Order: sequence, then structure tokens, then C-alpha cells
Amino acid sequence: MALLSAAVLLAMQLGWFLLLARQPPHHEVDGFARGVLLALRTASEEHAGAGALPPPLPLGDSLEPPKEGDLSAALRVHRVPVWNVPKDTHLHEPTHRPLVDLTHHLREHLPPGTQFAVDDARPPQLWVHYPGSANWIVVPVDIPPPPRFIIEAISMLVAALTLSFLAAWQIQKPLASLAQAARRFGTGERIAPLVGKGPRELREVSASFNDMMRCVNEAEDDRVVMLSGIAHDLKTPLTRLKLRATLMDDETERKGMLRDVDSLAHIVQQFLEFAQQAPDASLLMGVDVFVQSQFGNPDEIEGGKGPLFALDLRAGPQFRLPQVALDRLVTNLVDNALEYGAPPVEIVTSMEDGSYFIHVRDHGAGIEPGRIPAAMRPFVRLNAARGGEGHCGLGLAIVARLARDNGGECHVENHPDGGLLVRLVFPARRP
Repeated sequence: MALLSAAVLLAMQLGWFLLLARQPPHHEVDGFARGVLLALRTASEEHAGAGALPPPLPLGDSLEPPKEGDLSAALRVHRVPVWNVPKDTHLHEPTHRPLVDLTHHLREHLPPGTQFAVDDARPPQLWVHYPGSANWIVVPVDIPPPPRFIIEAISMLVAALTLSFLAAWQIQKPLASLAQAARRFGTGERIAPLVGKGPRELREVSASFNDMMRCVNEAEDDRVVMLSGIAHDLKTPLTRLKLRATLMDDETERKGMLRDVDSLAHIVQQFLEFAQQAPDASLLMGVDVFVQSQFGNPDEIEGGKGPLFALDLRAGPQFRLPQVALDRLVTNLVDNALEYGAPPVEIVTSMEDGSYFIHVRDHGAGIEPGRIPAAMRPFVRLNAARGGEGHCGLGLAIVARLARDNGGECHVENHPDGGLLVRLVFPARRP
């Protein structure tokens, strides 16, 4: 929009510049030629009695003959005999504008064969010699210089372009705000309603976006309330089932029943974690210290193929998060890596460019790149092969929400050497 406005303004400015640069000098030369004709006629009429000068062509019936000598003196017109031209006066044909344009105008109104010349005076004088006359008629040439519009035109163009860009910027600011709000809302963040600004169409778009956002938030709230209620109501029956399972005589049945109850309890716990909306008010804890204490044990992969976890903790003691949120973040990532991927699970913390990082990578098959966004959505399980007991597709969704609630971001990608890599990024100074 700004470039289009600038192009239109530039074309208009160029057109006006051409008109102002060409038309005024043309009219000024034409007007000055009429004045010269008037002076030549006056000089001819004043000396008509001597028969020395043939009168020029008439300029109109409205001109009254002037009194003897008055107009010629006022116009500074005088006669110089051909034989008495001063020796220091150099006469030559006019070669520069606007004198060339002036002689062209005069030839159209004077008798054929009339000669024109200019001298080297400053300003120059026009010498006119009628055919058969013994005198030159000398007329001072005082044509004003052509107006220069360069500075004015550039100033006007700069001002117009500035106003154009300001207007386009004012129009596009609501669009930029709407695009940013859509991106933030698309990641699951709750944002304040947009303030309608700009033209009517933009205000209507902002209002429609606010209505859509309100409906989605209400549906999300209803779903959270439903999940929270279901999970809370299932806790008591699951506890009773677990108690009854422990009283069963058959060892195999008892173990199977306890395993199923534990799976259901894990699902219920995921529901509660996903439905939790209150901010985490627990104490801050160092990330490196927590990870070392939880996963720094020497457990090995089945078959003695190396340690179950590989830690590289370099973030430092300044990297701290709320203890409950940190526990849920790392635990969900590790459970996800062990359930869907393959050990060893690499956990790396670092600090780069003013941000803290937590990297969790498994050595499994990873996820198809086109299905990674789907894996970030709640209640989405990519396929049965990646399913497991006690999982309902909430692990990565919970991680993404916890990271966002603590001022960070969650990025999921396939590692170049294989396996799934989850990167959590937290600014060094979080709100």
C-alpha cells in the first residue's frame, strides 16, 4: 500500500513538475514578445513622418497611439543608424533560450526579411532591423529567468512520501497486531481482546477475532472443568479397586489388576495436570540440581548396554524454575522418551545468548516431520505403535503448557542422528 501510494504521488509530482517547468517560460516569452511588438510599433509610429521605418503588423484595434516620445522613453527603446553602430558592440544571432523562442514569436508578426541580433550587454539587448530601413531598433530584453522548482518539488515529494508511509503504517498497525495475536492464540496462550482500530473493515475483523477467541476459550474452559471433574471423581473408585486387587488370591490376576489400576491412575493424574490452571506458587529450584538428583543414578539399560540417562548439565545455579512445574516438565519428557523412544535418554542444560535451554533426546525412531504439530496437541496419539499403557496423548501438551506458563517455549524436532529431540527455551529474565 505504501509503495503504491508512493508511485502515484511520484507520477503526479513528475507531471506537475513538467507542467511548471515548461509552460510558465513559454507564456512568459509569449507575453514578452507582445511587449516587444508594442515597443516596435510605438517606435515606428513616432518616426513614421520621416518615412524611415515601415510599421509592424497591427497588434489590435484597442491600442491608442502614444504621445510623442513618451512610451519609447518609458520602454527604453531607441534607434541606432546602421552606419553608426558602435565598434565595441558585437551583434550576433541569438543562440540561447529564451531569446531564440522570442525571435520565433516576433517573426510571426513582423514583415518578412526582418533581421534579429543580440549584443553582449548584460542583460542583452535585442536589435531589430526592418528590410529597407536605415536604423536598428534596440529593445532591452528583461525576461525573468525560468523558475526553479527542484528544491520545492523534492521537498513536496518527501513530505508526500512521508505522509503516505505514515498513513500506510497507521492502517497496517492493526493488521500486525491481529497477526501477532493470532500467532500467540494459536500456540494456546490466553490473550486480551483486541482493541478495534483503523478503518471499519479492520474493526470488524478485530471484533470477529475477539468473538472467535471468546468461544474457543469458553469451550476450553468447559473441557478443563469436565476433565478435572472426571479425574477427581475417578480417584476414589480407583483407590477402592487397588485395595480390592491387593486382596486377590491369584498372584497373576492381582499383578495384572494392579498394573491396570496404576495405568488408570496415571491417566487420571495427566488429566489433572492438564486441567490445572492456577499458577505454580512453589519454591524455585535449580534445574541442574534437580536433574542430577533425579536422574543421576547409575541405572543401566537392560542387557548392560550403558547408562539409562546421559546428563550434560551446564546451565549453572542461576537457572531455576518452580519445583512442581520443573518436576512435571522433566518427568513428562523422560516418561515420553522411555515410552515412545529408546534409551539412553540424554538430558542437556545450557545457557546461550541470554536464554536457558533444556534438551531431552531419546534414541528411538522419532516422529514423521509432518506429524510433529499434531503430536503437540492434546489427546492426540499418532499411532497404535507409539501407544503405551497409561498414556492418553497429553505428555507433550502438558510440557508445552507448563513451558509457556513459565515464560518459555517448547520446540519438538527430530535429531539429525536419530531420535526425538525436545528443546525447552526460557529467557534469562522471565516475567
